[in-house]
Amino acid sequence: MKKSEDGIRELDRQECLRLLATARVGRIVHTRHALPAVLPVPFCLDADSAVIARTSADSQLVCAIDRVVVAFQADEVDPAAHSGWSVVVTGRATAVTDPTEHGRLRRTGPRSWRASRYDIYFHIEPELVTGSEFGARRLLHETRRTS
Repeated sequence: MKKSEDGIRELDRQECLRLLATARVGRIVHTRHALPAVLPVPFCLDADSAVIARTSADSQLVCAIDRVVVAFQADEVDPAAHSGWSVVVTGRATAVTDPTEHGRLRRTGPRSWRASRYDIYFHIEPELVTGSEFGARRLLHETRRTS
């Protein structure tokens, strides 16, 4: 873990995945009309540490990200304490098409923001996982480690 002079600490892969598992909403960064686009999605981590994102079948994401490398970002920020963390996962997004897997994800995957039988799940394989922690939360974390 590297610490910078501005109070930001880089997180290792395991710390990133541990923090990511505590969030329920993240953002998929993809390309739309040759420009960066960002959309929030409900998500969870699968057993293999892959990000499982859920979106409606009529979402612009469905065609934009299937079999494409995307970035996925989630964070937790406490503005009052000037602290928090941010994690970015980069990898290929693949629509889940297997009916058995789709059924499992309907039961155990991320919850939909609106009820729909036509939701699509995306599996994002974590090829690159990076993150940082900053502010008072970081200081508290370091104090606990040294105690």
